[in-house]
Amino acid sequence: MKHGGPFELAFGRGLLKLALPQGAEPTVIRKALLPKLFDASSAIASAFANPIGSEPLARLVVGRRSACILICDITRPVPNRLFLRVMIETMIKGGIPADRIDVLVATGLHRPNEGVELEELVGDPWVLKTVRVTNHFARNEHDHVDLGHTQTRGTPIRINRLFADADLRIATGLVEPHFMAGWSGGRKVVAPGVAGHETIRTFHSARFMEDPLSVQCNLVGNPLHEEQLQIVRKVGEIYALNTVLDEDRDLVCVTFGEIIASHLAAVDFIADTTMIDVPRRFKTVVTSSAGYPLDKTYYQTIKGMVTPIDILDPGGTLIIASECSEGLGSHEFRQAQARLVEMGPEPFLATLTAKTLADIDEWQTEMQLKPMRVGKIQLYTTGLDREERRITGVELVPSVNDAIAASLERHGAPAVAIIPEGPYVIPIYRRAGL
Repeated sequence: MKHGGPFELAFGRGLLKLALPQGAEPTVIRKALLPKLFDASSAIASAFANPIGSEPLARLVVGRRSACILICDITRPVPNRLFLRVMIETMIKGGIPADRIDVLVATGLHRPNEGVELEELVGDPWVLKTVRVTNHFARNEHDHVDLGHTQTRGTPIRINRLFADADLRIATGLVEPHFMAGWSGGRKVVAPGVAGHETIRTFHSARFMEDPLSVQCNLVGNPLHEEQLQIVRKVGEIYALNTVLDEDRDLVCVTFGEIIASHLAAVDFIADTTMIDVPRRFKTVVTSSAGYPLDKTYYQTIKGMVTPIDILDPGGTLIIASECSEGLGSHEFRQAQARLVEMGPEPFLATLTAKTLADIDEWQTEMQLKPMRVGKIQLYTTGLDREERRITGVELVPSVNDAIAASLERHGAPAVAIIPEGPYVIPIYRRAGL
């Protein structure tokens, strides 16, 4: 944390500069600085050669007939350009034919990434020319294999056939706080990443979402995490490459190995630098949706509303800036938001609690209820039309600076918390001395 300027928020592909009113007492909350990897290529090669809980990649590929590599969709800034080619070259050198290697975009229930966007996502023309790169479609029933149900909560396990049937399975991703599943990456790239819609809609239902342990940075007793672990174990042998980035989107950590062990190693690396102890709560909190690519939609913006609520004083004001360059989100999410606005928070939640299967994307609207229960939510955006603004269910503001000044005056409290990188930083309220 720091108290001096300049004050900026991540916004789109740039920064939104803040001008605080006279008398404001700012506290900036951001991740601890981590040393950048001097040579990212060497660090990745070392991770492949010195894995966690598995043999090195060069030995794993020997004797395999096919391979499937999962990559996150465009909502995650994973540096695929740094590792995909070397991973694929190792597979080909080890005897796997190029035409038996698939790169599968783990979209979950998000839209596919195609054209120029897919080129940006993959980051290497050689990969696109050498192997098949396709999107996962959770709603295509025939694309999935049925692996039964999880033992604890009976979640149906439907997994993309390309991945399930591959002789060598590798998930790749970014490890960062996740407001439902504790941490992203690892097992989450498999489910919901390449799971069928019935699987996703089950563990995104209200009985999971309303569990008090379904929160950021928590894996202990988190029902989503526990279901994801059971799913990957049911699939069988899976490996993972896990990356950690700093605020500049530069690589600071990379692990490779057995999917659960290598993911936990990356979590251990980042946890203490991401969860920031804050000795007080604030009447005014200003945050972001972490800029591009996460702030492309209002759907993703909700993550930035949820993660700082531990330091928001009850009745306080949370101001969030998000470009929303692609608008609200999916058609289903738009419908859920419209129902929220028409019904109100409590009646809307009541319609969810009796469902075994959540309607697609309504779980994000459900998550929006959490900050709304704590205080006033205000949104600054440049990317929503009039109807989309109406069904956000929050107050729209034309200026972040004016909203800050009005909040400080309204609450009669000069202190303001500023979180430049939104949901990638988790402020935890801990009283001094505890």
